[in-house]
Amino acid sequence: MESVTEKAREARRALPQVAALPAEVKNAALVAMADALEEGLPEIEEANAKDLGAGKAKGLTSAMLDRLLLDRPRVVLMASNLRDIAGMADPVGEVIKSWTAPNGMKVSRVRSPIGVIAIIYEARPNVTTETAALSIKAGNCIILRGGSEAIHSNRVLAGLMAGAGARNGMPPGAIQFVDTTDRAAVGELLGLAGLIDLVIARGSQRLIEAVTEKSKIPVMKHYRGLCHIYVEAAANPGMAVRIITNAKANRPSTCNSVETVLVDEAVSAKVLPPLAESLAGAGVEVRADERARRVIPAWAAATEADWDAEYLDLILSLKVVAGFDEAVVHIRRHHSGLADAIVTEDSRAAERFLASIDSAATYWNASTRLTDGLPFGIGPASGINTDRVYPRGPMGIEEMTGSRYVIRGSGQIRE
Repeated sequence: MESVTEKAREARRALPQVAALPAEVKNAALVAMADALEEGLPEIEEANAKDLGAGKAKGLTSAMLDRLLLDRPRVVLMASNLRDIAGMADPVGEVIKSWTAPNGMKVSRVRSPIGVIAIIYEARPNVTTETAALSIKAGNCIILRGGSEAIHSNRVLAGLMAGAGARNGMPPGAIQFVDTTDRAAVGELLGLAGLIDLVIARGSQRLIEAVTEKSKIPVMKHYRGLCHIYVEAAANPGMAVRIITNAKANRPSTCNSVETVLVDEAVSAKVLPPLAESLAGAGVEVRADERARRVIPAWAAATEADWDAEYLDLILSLKVVAGFDEAVVHIRRHHSGLADAIVTEDSRAAERFLASIDSAATYWNASTRLTDGLPFGIGPASGINTDRVYPRGPMGIEEMTGSRYVIRGSGQIRE
């Protein structure tokens, strides 16, 4: 088996060719990869069954098992996303801004590949396909290191994509897969400054902290979710119930699902009974504070730990607040900065909230589950950057590039 360092060297050697690939070659390779995924469905399902079996034996939660699952609809969606990426405009070389400097030079800031990107992630096999595709389209090389929970699935997915790409004009080495669950491989990867330009970390708080602490390479963090929805005093109760139920129950295992709901006491009597009925129908367990339990006594009592819990499951913490200021203080204290929302018909309150809560995505009257590339209209995303540095939020095709300056002169020198 090749060492991680050897894989990084292969990716580095391939980088100049990948960065210079014509759009039509990249697109043809991506379409071929999509075809390979669909044609390889039996192999994918066989590998995924091994991961699911091992996950059940380890006692993984239903939410984690849902993240792992690869069935026909999900593989078809993976392939569809690859074709969508192929159909998007090529970002490499796009002129972001251009101007003439005072000395007459023509200056342009253009999009350019980041370089060799390593991604360290957990559980979700779709990260393998989408991150690899976005990297190739943006002219980057990618090194994939998934979690042990999905090792068999990721191995097959990466192999199918790399093979299809190599048969259709993509340089060998452009897609690398770290085919070991040994944690020492991660330490080796994180020490390869000079070969790797960026590390993307996606997963638990424990993973993110470990990667950030050990890495000698810049790290972009896809941190935990812990999303909030605040139902303000002027909220439409029916809209609030629909948004909250969707944000919690649509797919609770995702980082953009809501974990804590804050309800203004002015509308608690109108909102909580229909919300309780809707959440019960969706199988959601609610852990509520004392004020909420006065309205719905059947709800379990919340503890202080619940306000900092990312359940990633059909569990929701709920608190009744005295007003806007209490809601904002609570969110600022407990959120991770991924996505938070307000439900209200009061535009002034909404604009205050949008200005007060500086998350990567802040919503007015919409579900936090929408925090992703496709709902935003930017195509599939490789992750959601919760760092305060650019690019925050879903990382689509443009966010997988950097920028550089191109200058056209006519003999200018510095006096």
